[in-house]
Amino acid sequence: MEVINALGRRKTSVARVYLSKGKGNVTVNNKDYKEYFPVANLQAKIHQPFNLTETSGKYDVKVVVDGGGINGQVEAIRLGISRALVKVDENLKPALKAEGLMTRDPRMVERKKPGQKKARKKFQFSKR
Repeated sequence: MEVINALGRRKTSVARVYLSKGKGNVTVNNKDYKEYFPVANLQAKIHQPFNLTETSGKYDVKVVVDGGGINGQVEAIRLGISRALVKVDENLKPALKAEGLMTRDPRMVERKKPGQKKARKKFQFSKR
Protein backbone atom coordinates (compact mmCIF):
# COMPACT_ATOMS: atom_id res chain seq x y z
CA MET A 1 0.00 0.00 0.00
CA GLU A 2 1.29 3.42 -0.95
CA VAL A 3 0.55 6.63 0.91
CA ILE A 4 -3.12 7.65 0.89
CA ASN A 5 -3.78 11.37 1.28
CA ALA A 6 -6.99 13.15 2.25
CA LEU A 7 -8.08 16.63 3.24
CA GLY A 8 -10.07 17.62 6.31
CA ARG A 9 -11.46 21.05 7.10
CA ARG A 10 -13.23 22.66 10.07
CA LYS A 11 -13.86 26.41 10.46
CA THR A 12 -10.56 27.91 9.23
CA SER A 13 -8.42 24.82 9.94
CA VAL A 14 -7.12 22.74 7.04
CA ALA A 15 -5.51 19.34 7.68
CA ARG A 16 -3.66 17.36 5.01
CA VAL A 17 -3.55 13.73 6.17
CA TYR A 18 -1.14 11.10 4.81
CA LEU A 19 -2.05 7.51 5.78
CA SER A 20 0.35 4.59 5.32
CA LYS A 21 0.78 1.07 6.70
CA GLY A 22 2.56 1.09 10.04
CA LYS A 23 2.34 0.65 13.79
CA GLY A 24 -0.08 3.45 14.70
CA ASN A 25 2.26 6.44 14.97
CA VAL A 26 0.55 9.82 14.60
CA THR A 27 2.67 12.85 13.70
CA VAL A 28 1.23 16.36 13.54
CA ASN A 29 3.43 19.09 11.99
CA ASN A 30 6.55 16.93 12.58
CA LYS A 31 5.73 16.51 16.30
CA ASP A 32 4.14 13.61 18.15
CA TYR A 33 0.40 14.21 18.46
CA LYS A 34 0.58 13.89 22.27
CA GLU A 35 3.06 16.76 22.34
CA TYR A 36 1.05 18.87 19.86
CA PHE A 37 -2.32 18.20 21.57
CA PRO A 38 -1.59 17.72 25.31
CA VAL A 39 -5.30 17.53 26.30
CA ALA A 40 -6.65 13.96 26.64
CA ASN A 41 -10.05 14.53 25.01
CA LEU A 42 -8.38 16.02 21.91
CA GLN A 43 -6.13 12.94 21.66
CA ALA A 44 -9.24 10.74 21.92
CA LYS A 45 -10.82 12.59 18.97
CA ILE A 46 -7.81 11.68 16.81
CA HIS A 47 -8.23 7.97 17.69
CA GLN A 48 -12.02 7.95 17.23
CA PRO A 49 -12.06 6.87 13.53
CA PHE A 50 -9.58 4.06 14.24
CA ASN A 51 -11.52 2.81 17.27
CA LEU A 52 -14.82 2.78 15.37
CA THR A 53 -13.36 0.82 12.45
CA GLU A 54 -11.15 -1.42 14.63
CA THR A 55 -8.00 -0.40 12.73
CA SER A 56 -6.00 0.87 15.72
CA GLY A 57 -2.26 0.31 15.31
CA LYS A 58 -2.48 -0.64 11.63
CA TYR A 59 -1.69 2.72 10.04
CA ASP A 60 0.83 5.51 10.52
CA VAL A 61 -0.58 9.01 10.12
CA LYS A 62 1.38 12.10 9.11
CA VAL A 63 -0.57 15.36 9.30
CA VAL A 64 0.15 18.90 8.17
CA VAL A 65 -2.40 21.23 9.77
CA ASP A 66 -2.71 25.00 9.83
CA GLY A 67 -5.23 27.69 10.73
CA GLY A 68 -7.85 27.90 13.44
CA GLY A 69 -7.62 26.81 17.06
CA ILE A 70 -6.70 23.45 18.56
CA ASN A 71 -10.25 22.05 18.61
CA GLY A 72 -10.87 23.02 14.98
CA GLN A 73 -7.53 21.49 14.02
CA VAL A 74 -8.33 18.20 15.80
CA GLU A 75 -11.74 17.94 14.14
CA ALA A 76 -10.18 18.70 10.74
CA ILE A 77 -7.63 15.91 11.35
CA ARG A 78 -10.44 13.54 12.40
CA LEU A 79 -12.32 14.21 9.14
CA GLY A 80 -9.14 13.74 7.11
CA ILE A 81 -8.37 10.40 8.80
CA SER A 82 -11.95 9.23 8.23
CA ARG A 83 -11.79 10.13 4.54
CA ALA A 84 -8.41 8.39 4.15
CA LEU A 85 -9.73 5.21 5.83
CA VAL A 86 -12.67 5.16 3.40
CA LYS A 87 -10.20 5.46 0.49
CA VAL A 88 -8.40 2.39 1.87
CA ASP A 89 -11.57 0.33 2.46
CA GLU A 90 -14.98 1.46 1.18
CA ASN A 91 -16.74 -0.92 3.62
CA LEU A 92 -15.75 1.28 6.59
CA LYS A 93 -17.91 4.20 5.39
CA PRO A 94 -21.28 3.20 6.99
CA ALA A 95 -19.73 2.88 10.48
CA LEU A 96 -18.00 6.27 10.19
CA LYS A 97 -21.05 7.95 8.66
CA ALA A 98 -23.30 6.68 11.47
CA GLU A 99 -21.10 8.52 14.01
CA GLY A 100 -21.06 11.67 11.87
CA LEU A 101 -17.36 11.52 11.06
CA MET A 102 -17.80 11.73 7.28
CA THR A 103 -19.65 15.08 7.42
CA ARG A 104 -17.76 18.34 7.04
CA ASP A 105 -19.05 20.81 9.62
CA PRO A 106 -20.04 23.85 7.50
CA ARG A 107 -20.31 26.35 10.38
CA MET A 108 -17.97 29.29 9.91
CA VAL A 109 -17.61 32.69 11.55
CA GLU A 110 -20.03 35.16 10.01
CA ARG A 111 -18.29 38.11 8.39
CA LYS A 112 -18.40 41.62 9.83
CA LYS A 113 -20.63 43.96 7.84
CA PRO A 114 -19.76 47.61 7.11
CA GLY A 115 -21.59 50.17 9.25
CA GLN A 116 -21.91 47.70 12.14
CA LYS A 117 -19.79 46.85 15.17
CA LYS A 118 -19.65 43.11 14.49
CA ALA A 119 -21.48 40.61 12.25
CA ARG A 120 -24.87 41.30 13.82
CA LYS A 121 -24.28 43.85 16.58
CA LYS A 122 -25.09 47.42 15.55
CA PHE A 123 -23.77 50.73 16.81
CA GLN A 124 -25.94 52.26 19.54
CA PHE A 125 -28.96 54.03 18.09
CA SER A 126 -29.81 57.50 19.36
CA LYS A 127 -33.25 58.79 18.52
CA ARG A 128 -32.50 62.43 19.55
